[in-house]
Amino acid sequence: MNEKRVALVTGAGRGIGATIALTLAKENTDIAVVDYAAEESAKETMETLAACGVTARYYACDVSDFSATKTVVEQIVKDFGKIDILVNNAGITADKLLMRMDESDWDRVLNINLKGCFNMIKHVTPHMMRKRYGRIVSISSVVGLMGNAGQANYAASKAGIIGLTKTVAKEFGARNITANAVAPGFIKTAMTDALTEEQKQAMYKLIPLGALGETQDIANAVKFLVSDDARYITGVVLKVDGGMYI
Repeated sequence: MNEKRVALVTGAGRGIGATIALTLAKENTDIAVVDYAAEESAKETMETLAACGVTARYYACDVSDFSATKTVVEQIVKDFGKIDILVNNAGITADKLLMRMDESDWDRVLNINLKGCFNMIKHVTPHMMRKRYGRIVSISSVVGLMGNAGQANYAASKAGIIGLTKTVAKEFGARNITANAVAPGFIKTAMTDALTEEQKQAMYKLIPLGALGETQDIANAVKFLVSDDARYITGVVLKVDGGMYI
């Protein structure tokens, strides 16, 4: 496409989401940053996006709230005129063994990680259908493919994203809307920085490439899947895991 595109990225205040937003902004894409936290927490992200010379606006929203997501999508369309790209990145963990997991632990993770994707897709796709163009990328996890002890809720939510993605690809393909998922493995974040050297070495042994991934590795995968180079790719799960799950 020659015209400037607009991307809605959830969970983009920091971490992987912020890197995705910045990477797309460098491709001359206007960015709607949707995050649960107050805008002040994403000040650095918003300043970085503005420095790219694109329009970037922040919207505080709980993606698990159906009516709130509808309202924020309508506001974004009003502000930007359209939504070409949807990146479902917002997600949380609440890790516990199943026998110790509370109902609230299950519901909170499924509501944000999986229902949040449904909510955004539900409200964004009507606008994409009218334009007969759309790119949807949802962030899953290799855990959604292989399972992981202590993460029944997280693994179920990420597996659900894969099933949702494949279904959306089939339902909306005729309108030139693609839907794909990216499944990260171990990615270097503040959480992994806090691990001991012994814990890190144990993780490296699980990864054929012998290193943790960077947030930029995930952002690069998203950049490809929303680009014109990936116009004939839909319904796929792109693992970005250094070979952790083969």
